Amino acid sequence: MLPPRDPDERLKARGSDTRPEGRFELYQRQREHDGWDIPEEERLLQTEVVTEQPRSIITRNSSPDVPFDRSINPYRGCEHGCIYCYARPSHAYLGLSPGLDFETKITAKPDAAKLLEREIGRPSYKVAPIALGTNTDPYQPIESKLAIMPGILRVLRDWNHPVTLVTRGRTVLRDVDLWAELAAKDMTFIGISLTTLDAGLARAMEPRAPTPETRLKMIRELSRAGVPVRVMVAPVIPVLTEPEIETILAAAREAGAKMASMIPLRLPYEVAPLFRDWLERHRPGMAAHIMNRVQAMRGGKDNDPRFGHRFRGEGIEIKLTQQRFRLARKRLGYSEGSIALDSSRFGRPPKAGDQLSLF
Repeated sequence: MLPPRDPDERLKARGSDTRPEGRFELYQRQREHDGWDIPEEERLLQTEVVTEQPRSIITRNSSPDVPFDRSINPYRGCEHGCIYCYARPSHAYLGLSPGLDFETKITAKPDAAKLLEREIGRPSYKVAPIALGTNTDPYQPIESKLAIMPGILRVLRDWNHPVTLVTRGRTVLRDVDLWAELAAKDMTFIGISLTTLDAGLARAMEPRAPTPETRLKMIRELSRAGVPVRVMVAPVIPVLTEPEIETILAAAREAGAKMASMIPLRLPYEVAPLFRDWLERHRPGMAAHIMNRVQAMRGGKDNDPRFGHRFRGEGIEIKLTQQRFRLARKRLGYSEGSIALDSSRFGRPPKAGDQLSLF
């Protein structure tokens, strides 16, 4: 059972409705009336941004479920507020709530580009594609003001370092020239997450993310600039968004997407009760049906964290859904697999007065 929301707090375009404690907290807070009859002043919940000065910026992983071993996340937390976001539990490590805190208390890393250049410039560094947007979206709304990403991209461009991106943030179009430079050297592709084409559903489920129409525009403009785009039908939510698989793929292909992938809904740790609460508030008549279908592909539970299963699911229903996806992808002419990125040109950029190579 989630704690009740603060009645004096007014929410505008937020995914979560409450602020449950993370799983590491020893104590839980509960509101009690103080006996005074003086009404509290209602306040609009605003986004707060703090900065962090980390010692490193590249995160390493050895997960067999993902095709990369290193990533960069310029932000902790995400103002998009997607209720199903698997990254919400990461806020629990900060002593913050995976609920409203995740989408209103954002940590930014303004020195990311400087740290990146220092790390890839070490003699021991071995080049391989860096993944951006693996936890929280680097092009979430605050990026339009802080502009951390252009510095990161310039470093990667100057060092000829391959990079991939997953985003749903429209600010990516601000940096389209930088992405086009990387794409011209076969050093990048971008994944655009498109969960639904229903603008009303998207507004409720992903309250501060761009509309589906805007995301199709992002695919179109990036493709026109020569940047290969993968449409990511993710997460696929049974009953709710799963019927749209074919129409999403068709719309994205028409917009210029070359590749396509899908991931079924994941509800790790604190995300499951938050998602259940959202269903009861926004889709009460479908809530039980949706969760029954989720559990059918997760071994009877809300979530299956096992390597090899968490991104795929199991059972006859998810197999049929995956078969639908594969058939639609083939029919629409999407490329199979992924694009191989070029790492052969990686090296320290020349300084003024350096002797350049003839080849």
